[in-house]
Amino acid sequence: MIFRKVSVFLLLAVGLTSGLTAANTTARWQPIDLEFNASVQSGTEFDLDFAATFTGPGNQSATIPGFFDGGDRFIVRFAPPTAGEWTYLTSSSERSLAGLTGSLTATTPLPGKRGPVGISESDSRKFAYADGSQYFPIAFELDWLFAIDAENGDDIPKTRSVIRHVRENGFNQIVMNLFAYDVNWPRDPELPAKYDYGKPRVFPFGGDNTDPDFSTLDLEFFQRFDRVVEHLDEQDIIAHLMIYVWNKQVTWPDAESDADNRYFDYVVKRYQAYPNLIWDISKEATGYGHNDRQYIVDRISRLRALDGHDRLVTVHDYGYCNQYPETVNFISIQNWHSEIWSKMCEVVADHPTKPIFNIEHGGYEKGPYHVFTGTYLTPLSNLERAYKIIFAGASITHYWQDTSWNVVVHDIENLPKKDQPSFHYYRHLADFLEAQQVNDLEPTIGAASAGFCLSNNDDIYLHYLPSDHDAIVVRQRPGYENGKVHFTWFDPLTGEYTDGGTRDVERWVRVHTPQPYQMRILLVRFSKAAPQK
Repeated sequence: MIFRKVSVFLLLAVGLTSGLTAANTTARWQPIDLEFNASVQSGTEFDLDFAATFTGPGNQSATIPGFFDGGDRFIVRFAPPTAGEWTYLTSSSERSLAGLTGSLTATTPLPGKRGPVGISESDSRKFAYADGSQYFPIAFELDWLFAIDAENGDDIPKTRSVIRHVRENGFNQIVMNLFAYDVNWPRDPELPAKYDYGKPRVFPFGGDNTDPDFSTLDLEFFQRFDRVVEHLDEQDIIAHLMIYVWNKQVTWPDAESDADNRYFDYVVKRYQAYPNLIWDISKEATGYGHNDRQYIVDRISRLRALDGHDRLVTVHDYGYCNQYPETVNFISIQNWHSEIWSKMCEVVADHPTKPIFNIEHGGYEKGPYHVFTGTYLTPLSNLERAYKIIFAGASITHYWQDTSWNVVVHDIENLPKKDQPSFHYYRHLADFLEAQQVNDLEPTIGAASAGFCLSNNDDIYLHYLPSDHDAIVVRQRPGYENGKVHFTWFDPLTGEYTDGGTRDVERWVRVHTPQPYQMRILLVRFSKAAPQK
């Protein structure tokens, strides 16, 4: 990641309220650190009010809070939403940090960069990048990603290794905790210690998880976590950051205490500029008695007041999202139901103006080390549920037991072949979703006799068929009488397409599935009869 850091050295003479002007350059959507130096009273550094208001092309304006980064350094981290010239003016109760001016130039985006993910302007049920291109989440749970290189001050080799496997196999979002401590279930006796990141020695506060000092924050923890978020951005992977987790034995300060607010505010200040960021208040936010839903409402209000970059917000808790949908940008749901397609269709219907994200569907692909058993363990059962969720109009997260929680097998390539996960299925899934522009399609009932359908309600229909289907009867579409219908088969297990031929449009067209029986997708395209001369 090309990350600019620029210092603005302040003269601390009494009465000085204006700093030196600095001219800087970054790319559109790319964070730049503006560093300011000032001596402040010890113990007040994290609580100091300090911000910069940026004004850019077309009189766009954004106020970005600054944060303490050690020594006498205060940073305002800003990602320009538009190319062009920007100026800034600082504000603070600390005289030496107030009234400072400067400018920066935002150039065109770096090659391949599409900006932060938001809600599509053309369809509020879909995601899109800032440049307007489609984004369809295929997420991967990696709760303990923060920990695997946290004690390595020089590099993040384990992070790069595991993320390489994630990216190469089509995943474009990591669901992750900022911090977690340990799980409540027994460890596999065969688990090598090198893969167990439970009870990490790092901690976001002073002290450690067993003897915390909530009066301060551990800057080294956050400085090293920066590397993780930056690497994900380099790899074009969204960091779905869960700020809290209340069922992983973390010693948190009391809700709404000064220490709680200090931690929460600091996270928002420090990470909001990253263009690959999505906020999630907490994993399973209201299920463990830590707080009530009003606390989450207040947290979101607090976040939005601080986040000058306006990143997406959700909560890993459907009870909350269902009760307070107006507070989140998209609906997260954890649903393990066996009839997952019908259940997800109900959720999509209940929230017709927001994207739906099944953040945990009960499938945990097994690995060589037992961690946590859900309801669906085999690669194919997980894959089938993923397709059913997608064909209901929602998006998905995949869990592999040996990376999802405290166990992180970062060197997957070193496992025996039989123990390696079947991530390649999701590479085929990602390629299929992009090739078929699935964000332009919607769930459709009644287009065929079987399976699950996505269509444009005109000439294109995709039919997902589970493994027990021998045939499908495709119904004639209005306007295509006397026309042609072309069939193509897609194999989710290999990523291969097979021509299924072209036939005359009839009221019902029966199509037999290829052998052997397995999950398949039938692509159907209608064409109108050629006009008579």
